[in-house]
Amino acid sequence: MIKQILGRLPKKTGKAGDGRDAATGNGNEPSNSYSVARSVEPGGNKRAGNAEHLAPASSPAMNGAVVYHSNEPLPAFKDVPVSEKQNLFVRKATLCCAVYDFADPTKNLKEKEMKRQTLMELVDYVTSANGKFSEVIMLEISKMVAINLFRSSNPTPRENKAIEGVDMEEEEPLMDPAWSHLQIVYEVFLRFVASQETDAKLAKRYIDHSFILKLLDLFDSEDPRERDYLKTILHRIYGKFMVHRPFIRKAINNIFYRFIFETEKHNGIAELLEILGSIINGFALPLKEEHKLFLLRALIPLHKPKCVAMYHQQLSYCITQFVEKDCKLADTVIRGLLKYWPITNSSKEVMFLGELEEVLEATQLAEFQRCMVPLFRQIASSMNSSHFQVAERALFLWNNDHIENLIKQNYKVILPIIFPALERNARGHWNQAVRSLTLNVRKIFTDHDSTFFGECMQKFDDDELKQEESSSKREALWKRLEEMGSESNPSGIPNGKSNQ
Repeated sequence: MIKQILGRLPKKTGKAGDGRDAATGNGNEPSNSYSVARSVEPGGNKRAGNAEHLAPASSPAMNGAVVYHSNEPLPAFKDVPVSEKQNLFVRKATLCCAVYDFADPTKNLKEKEMKRQTLMELVDYVTSANGKFSEVIMLEISKMVAINLFRSSNPTPRENKAIEGVDMEEEEPLMDPAWSHLQIVYEVFLRFVASQETDAKLAKRYIDHSFILKLLDLFDSEDPRERDYLKTILHRIYGKFMVHRPFIRKAINNIFYRFIFETEKHNGIAELLEILGSIINGFALPLKEEHKLFLLRALIPLHKPKCVAMYHQQLSYCITQFVEKDCKLADTVIRGLLKYWPITNSSKEVMFLGELEEVLEATQLAEFQRCMVPLFRQIASSMNSSHFQVAERALFLWNNDHIENLIKQNYKVILPIIFPALERNARGHWNQAVRSLTLNVRKIFTDHDSTFFGECMQKFDDDELKQEESSSKREALWKRLEEMGSESNPSGIPNGKSNQ
C-alpha cells in the first residue's frame, strides 16, 4: 500500500535538467521566467493574440561570455567584469522588449516590476558610459525603443468625439496607462541620443528615415507627457544628425499639409512648431528659397484651421522669427494674415491682432508702406467691432512706440482710412473703455497735425451729409414706387392679370 502511494507521487526533476530545458528552449516555461516579446513583426507592429509573453530560448554565449538563463534574475552591471557588460546589456535590453497589458493593473505585476527596474539600469548604463557605444549597443537600443514605442495607437476615443461634435479643446487629454514604463524607455533613448559617446555616423544606420517617420507619427499622441519627450528627442536628433535635417523638415512639412488641407486634427502641432521655432532661429542668412516657401505654403496657412488657438503661440513665434531674420518678408506675412483673417470668430481675431503687433514691431518702413492700405482697412473694421475685446486690441496698437512711429510717418494715407471708425466709436460705441481708447488715438493725430485732422473731419461730415441725402432720396423713391403700384392695382391683387 505504501509503495502504491509513493508511486503516485510526481518525481522531482533535477536542477541540471531544468537548466538544460531552459537553455535549449525545450519543455515547459518555468513559472518565474521573464518573457520577451516575440510577437513583434519586423515593422514594429504587435500581432494579434496573447503571444506576447512567450519565453525565448537563451542565446549562445557571445565570444565565450557567460550565458544567463531566462529564469534567473540578471546581475547588476557593477557585479560583472567590463568584458561581460555588453553581453549583459544585450540581455537586459532583450528583457525590456517584453510588452505587457497595462490596461489591467493586476496582470503580470512581477514581470512589469522587473522590466521597470531593468529599464532604470539601462538609463544608468547609458548615462555613465565612458566609451563610444558599439554597434551592438546601438542596435539593441533602437530595437528595444522601436518595440516599446512604435505601437499601434487607439484613435477610437478621439474619432468618436469628433463625430459626436464634442469640443476637443475642452476635453481632458487621454493619459497612457503604460506611461510608467514608456517614460523610462523615452529616458533611455533621450540619453542615448544626447550622449557624447553616441557616434552619429554609426547611429544613423539605426536612427534612419523610417525610424524618424515612426517617431513623428507618435506626435499625434493624446498624452502631453509623451509629446513633451518626443519634442526634446526630435530636437536632439535634429541637432546631432545633420544628414537627417532636410528630411526632418520635409516630413514635418507633410504633417502640416495633411493637417491644414485634409484632417484639421492633430495633437502635436504645437510641439512640432516649438521645435521649428528653434530651428528657424538658427537659419543662416540669406534665407534659402526652401525656407521661404515653407513660410508661405505651411506656416501662414496654419492660421486657417478652427483649432488655431491650440498652437497659436508657437506659430506666432515662428512667423516673427522669419520677419526678424528677413524684414522683407513682413509684407508677405501681413498679407497672409489678412487672407486668413477671421470674420465671425472674435477670440481668433484678438489672437490675430496680437500676432500682427509682434510682426509690425519687426517691420521696417519700406515693407510697412507696401501693405498699409489693406492692413488699416482691416484694423478700422476691427476698431468698429461690437465685441469690445476686438475693438480694444485694435486700438492698443497705438500703445506700441514703433507702430505709432510708422503710422505717424504715413498718417496722410492712414488717417483718412481709419477716421470714420474713430468718429463712430467716439460718438456711439457702447463700451466706455473703447470710447476712451478711441479719444486717446484721436488726440495722437490732432497733436501731430491738427490741420490735416480738421480736413479729415470736414470730409467725414460731408460724406455723412451726402449719405443722409442719398438715403432720403432712396426712401422717397421707394415710397413713390409703392404709391404708383397702389394706383395701378386698386384691387390690391399682386400681379393681377386683369390690369394687363
